[in-house]
Amino acid sequence: MSGILKNKKILLGVCGSIAAYKAVFLTRLLVKAGAEVKVIMSNAALDFVQPLTFATLSKNECLSAYTKAEGGQWNNHVDLALWADVMLIAPATVGTLAKMAHAICDNLLIGTYLSTRCPVLIAPAMDEDMYHHPANQENLKKLQGFGHHIIPVGNGELASGLFGDGRMAEPEDIVGYLEEFFQPQDSPLRGKKVVVTAGPTYEHIDPVRFIGNHSSGKMGIALADTIAHLGAEVTLILGPSSLKPSQPTVKVVSVSSATEMYQEAERLYDELDVIVFAAAVADYAPMHIEAHKIKKKGESFTLELKKNVDIAATFGEVKKKDQLSVGFALETQNEEFNAKEKLKKKNFDFIVLNSLADQGAGFKHDTNKISIVDNNSDIQSFELKSKTEVAKDIVRMIESKLI
Repeated sequence: MSGILKNKKILLGVCGSIAAYKAVFLTRLLVKAGAEVKVIMSNAALDFVQPLTFATLSKNECLSAYTKAEGGQWNNHVDLALWADVMLIAPATVGTLAKMAHAICDNLLIGTYLSTRCPVLIAPAMDEDMYHHPANQENLKKLQGFGHHIIPVGNGELASGLFGDGRMAEPEDIVGYLEEFFQPQDSPLRGKKVVVTAGPTYEHIDPVRFIGNHSSGKMGIALADTIAHLGAEVTLILGPSSLKPSQPTVKVVSVSSATEMYQEAERLYDELDVIVFAAAVADYAPMHIEAHKIKKKGESFTLELKKNVDIAATFGEVKKKDQLSVGFALETQNEEFNAKEKLKKKNFDFIVLNSLADQGAGFKHDTNKISIVDNNSDIQSFELKSKTEVAKDIVRMIESKLI
């Protein structure tokens, strides 16, 4: 054993699959590696393994319900979620994956999952046709879009008698995946101060209405998580979004308008090593914000707008030689030309280009398709990937610029 998992707090979720027997061996290996393990079972999992088995191996009570059988004492799902360094769902069945993807909270396992702030790792287990079904694949993509890590399934003999994809990864492989996950990374980003802007901005017209866009913040959040995992000190300046980073070390500063985003970035800028401008910032804002809701009066309505501060261009003018600046360009036409112009105008070290013409790219998708244009006009294009994987490609470029 490498010792990497020593004293790590691992919350293991076990679902109703024949692969639950592997979770028994997994628990034993994790404890042997020095991890502290707590196990939550779904109701269906109780048909496969007795809670006493996990309790004996983990030396912690194994839970499956919100209340204890005797005395009615509450098993606090929030405390469980906050306790963990990582939540590992193994085996993760089709039903549990669907509940996780759509927040169907009908048991302690899902209630705890929905309360987590730590990284989530998922080891699916199911029959081949179930695994490859489009609905299940969509749920896996959705969970990846949340920033979760999917441990690849194995290929081999299945409980149905078929042979194919769907076997839960072997316990030894899952332990290795966890060790790699927790392994300190030898990255030039370690110890660097980084700001990532993400999400939309809302420019208020009156107390009810605003000017905004369709950005969800997924791409910027994935970048913040990836950079933080490499040991950087990351501040995420996040516009209105329901999403949150999975890395607990990411400091989130919530803002609404472009002005607020600029002010927060300005406060931190002088001490930064890297800034990533991933937010979709509104170019214009209403000249006046009405104190009360504007009432409908005529057949037309004219709204006077003023130009917002160009956050990236403003900081580009004062960028120091030892600071790295990364921009984003979402284009609908003349993509490469417009990206190169933006790169020069805003003094970026490189710019990430994505086009709304590419299916699966842009706002709200769990995937993205990008090209990276550096300040030598070299272009590197990538295939359509999950935003988590796209973030890794971008971060590798950042690392190369810091060496």
